[in-house]
Amino acid sequence: MDIATVIGLIAGVFLMIIPIFKGGGAAIFWSLDSVVIVVGGTIAATLINYPLAEVLGVFRTLRNAFIHKESTPSKLIEQLVSFATVARREGILALESHAGEAGDEFLEKSVQLAIDGTAPELIKDILTTELAFMEDRHAMGQSILLAMGTFAPAFGMIGTLIGLVKMLVAMEDPSQIGEGMALALITTLYGAVMANLMFLPAAGKLKVRTSGELLAKEIIIEGILSIQSGDNPRIVEQKLKAFVSPVIREQVSTGR
Repeated sequence: MDIATVIGLIAGVFLMIIPIFKGGGAAIFWSLDSVVIVVGGTIAATLINYPLAEVLGVFRTLRNAFIHKESTPSKLIEQLVSFATVARREGILALESHAGEAGDEFLEKSVQLAIDGTAPELIKDILTTELAFMEDRHAMGQSILLAMGTFAPAFGMIGTLIGLVKMLVAMEDPSQIGEGMALALITTLYGAVMANLMFLPAAGKLKVRTSGELLAKEIIIEGILSIQSGDNPRIVEQKLKAFVSPVIREQVSTGR
């Protein structure tokens, strides 16, 4: 898992636990009814808004976004320049023995298309189509998470209103007002925490991951097309460096 995600989750939970325990214990912050209203309501509203398959698929998309072997642009450029050197010296068919060592399914597929002699226009069409549908899948996952981040606080407020109504009904007993008010506000707390520590940050991380993955795949497409056209490895390197920032360009080490 991404280290920033781990640190963020731990820090967020820790910073909330400290004042909870400092105030006399966590028991007063627990309410099963509030959990049912916020969690159940959020899931119900999400299922109404999106198809079941898409809701279930968001967890798979999240897993791929948070737990995956990330290809840094600098390493990817170095690998493609290395492929260009091999293709320049020994011919593009020599890359067949290197395709399985790519360590990236998209890169391996791209190399194999070039080896098979597929027309450059067709290679670009196939790979960009895959790129577009990957972006659509991630966009759907991000949309679902953003929606859940909207629904959770709303159901927290609904739970609070339910609690306030029940409290007002028992106004003849003043001793119950403070406890009832606290219980009603816990539901709002649950909704706010779920939205701001889970759903909205997860949607943001998915967006960042998608941008990084799109960049990596665009570099691969440009690199493979350049290799197939027989470009000099130095030209391939310069083309691919144009995709990244000056800081990343300095990290690229191809021996040229």
